[in-house]
Amino acid sequence: MPPPAIRTARTDEYDEIARVWMNSWASTGLEDASNFLLAKLRARVPLEMERGWTLYVADDRGTIAAMLALHLPRMYLDQLFVAPEYQGQNLGRKLLAFTRELLPREIHLRCVRENEKAWRWYEREGFVFEQQQVEPMTGFVMKYYRWKKGTMP
Repeated sequence: MPPPAIRTARTDEYDEIARVWMNSWASTGLEDASNFLLAKLRARVPLEMERGWTLYVADDRGTIAAMLALHLPRMYLDQLFVAPEYQGQNLGRKLLAFTRELLPREIHLRCVRENEKAWRWYEREGFVFEQQQVEPMTGFVMKYYRWKKGTMP
């Protein structure tokens, strides 16, 4: 079976992208999946598109396995979420390699401090911690990272 293909997201997929985002976020244990959270993420996707997101999905023969949101002019990886049933299959690493193709010199991102699995993974992938600060809209402490070409891996 071929691995999921990374491609540009379509507007008719925004609801399903929000569902994948919610389920993946809930898998961190930091927030429960809920109709409220799903509605919030559904509203956020088109808003972020207007603000400059370039949105991709990992398409597994018609099923969205992951979502990747980049803000290319800012060299910013905004969201990378893999559906729980696809986690542990190197899909995140494939999406990160795809991101490095689009942003080959430098990538910035931030990650919730309590999502240790995520930020430790980014550190293993060569991202360097720069600072942390509270996100006023959510109250989460965010860890800011940067990767530059020529650093590991």
